[in-house]
Amino acid sequence: MRPAEIRELFPILKQEVNGHPLVYLDSAATSQKPIQVIEALKHYYEWDNANVHRGVHTLGSRATDAYEGARAKVAKFIGASSEQEIIFTRGTTTAINIVASSYARSILREGDEIVLTPMEHHSNLIPWQQAAKATGAVLKYIPLQPDGTILLSDVENVITDRTKIVSIVYVSNVLGVINPVKEIAKIAHKHGAKIMVDGAQSTPHMKVDVQDLDCDFYGLSGHKMCGPTGIGALYGKKALLESMEPVEFGGEMIDHVDLYESTWKELPWKFEGGTPIIAGAVGLGAAIDFLQEVGMDTIFKHDIELTNYAMERMTQIEDLVVYGPTHNRAGLVTFNLGDVHPHDVATVLDAEGVAIRAGHHCAQPLMRWLEVSSTARASFYLYNSEEDIDRLVMALQKTKEYFGHAIG
Repeated sequence: MRPAEIRELFPILKQEVNGHPLVYLDSAATSQKPIQVIEALKHYYEWDNANVHRGVHTLGSRATDAYEGARAKVAKFIGASSEQEIIFTRGTTTAINIVASSYARSILREGDEIVLTPMEHHSNLIPWQQAAKATGAVLKYIPLQPDGTILLSDVENVITDRTKIVSIVYVSNVLGVINPVKEIAKIAHKHGAKIMVDGAQSTPHMKVDVQDLDCDFYGLSGHKMCGPTGIGALYGKKALLESMEPVEFGGEMIDHVDLYESTWKELPWKFEGGTPIIAGAVGLGAAIDFLQEVGMDTIFKHDIELTNYAMERMTQIEDLVVYGPTHNRAGLVTFNLGDVHPHDVATVLDAEGVAIRAGHHCAQPLMRWLEVSSTARASFYLYNSEEDIDRLVMALQKTKEYFGHAIG
């Protein structure tokens, strides 16, 4: 399908904003939803809505089949070896918190090392800060090159035999950097460390195989990959998940309960306390079906072509600064326009019907590394086209005219 045909499947994109056809360039924050996902949610609530794993009635059985069927789709989509390795969560944030709270705190000792990068989203930074404070472990950072990329030689220098955990983003939500996580995993494992991969920005845009990457843990968010909000998944190698204690306790995750002791269900259910996110899982399953129909290689190729076109057009705008590498970057462009505040840039663009992001993008340490307080970001997905980029460039030119005193 061509982008124009794909766009027709997204009802929200057919509207006008401030008198202009909507150009949505904020998919790194959340993607829009195709009609297939919307209809899957509607069908679930109209026909199958019931709690899972409990009732023997027909609706309960159908809901359970739909929920566990979605788990199987996630497992296949990212190349897990077993459905037991897939834990449904609220998103990548929850996935990382489970690993930091359950696995990390059980194995870390004073002086042990947690290795990160300065480009991490707050969700892949704060949980590790808290784990370090609770255990006496120390945080170490792989340095960034001037374009925001990392060198494997620096990875080799930072990771030591004291390193117990490496946690790194696959694709930066600010720089568009695609990190060499497979090679980093090899280095981590050589020193006996485990690796957690933040896959929030990678999973929607490229083919992921967790077994090929040989990562120990991997998190993803459904709402960034055409699925509903409030649903995501944690992948973990089965032996590691089996060694970990749950972080939420209550119904659904128990096997046997006495007044003073309880035992847990087997994987994956011991990590899914309470009524799970059933409709969200159904919607995520429908999103995966949709993405596979389009083709992940096709999506990745389209993103790269669109980003290259955007880089070519935007770097011709005088006084516009683009952050991150010039090549081999994912589907987003982060920038500043002279001394115009990013929020003002986003406001003018919104008046032209162009939706972008402005702020620190939950990456304040990276903003300080870039020596800015905030940036603007245009991010692309399978429903965007070169015409959308042209609209963005025209709107940026209008912004320059409007704020001429702050530019040049």
